[in-house]
Amino acid sequence: MVVAATATTATLTGHGAIHTSTLLRESTTTRFCIGWASLPFACKNQEKSGALMCSSSKIRASSTTPIKAVAKEAQLASTEIDQKRRTKYHYLVANAKFMLDEEEHFNELMCERLRNYGERNKEVDFWLVIEPKFLDKFPDVTKRLRRPAVALVSTNGTWITFMKLRLDRVLQGEFEAETLEEALSSNPVDLNFGKPEKWTAPYAKYEYGWWEPFLLPPSE
Repeated sequence: MVVAATATTATLTGHGAIHTSTLLRESTTTRFCIGWASLPFACKNQEKSGALMCSSSKIRASSTTPIKAVAKEAQLASTEIDQKRRTKYHYLVANAKFMLDEEEHFNELMCERLRNYGERNKEVDFWLVIEPKFLDKFPDVTKRLRRPAVALVSTNGTWITFMKLRLDRVLQGEFEAETLEEALSSNPVDLNFGKPEKWTAPYAKYEYGWWEPFLLPPSE
């Protein structure tokens, strides 16, 4: 009887142990599932340590990174569009009397270039601007000028540099504008150079208004 009781106890104890172990596993599983569901972010299994590590901070970082990247790309795209819309113009500027009345080989250079463009059916990319408005952006330039001023403007920087070497007594610079009209806008002014008292050259002086073909035509 003692042996049987012991066996029964052992059996009961064994069954109880098994039952208890089963309950423990079920309880642990239940708590784990409840805990898993209540976590704000998914947890990942760390294979090396065997522990569960919540990666909410990583998820938050990864969720904000694409937004920042998209915003940056949009900003860069907007900047590129603005740059494409704006055109760079190069210019030479001096007082009007020097450019249009005294520096006669300037007339020759301009007329020769215009003729060359016409023969090649090439679109004109150089203009003259009397009292250009863009000079308001360059106070360091305007304070060195006698007024009224005249600017030679072109999208061809290499040619402007060449003309700087030919004319010498001019100021050089560059600026950007969205439209040709904006780049060549001017303030109205009357030019009156007068006639020289003596003219010793073997050819007649250039006619007043020779520069008009190089001005931007008025918009209709």
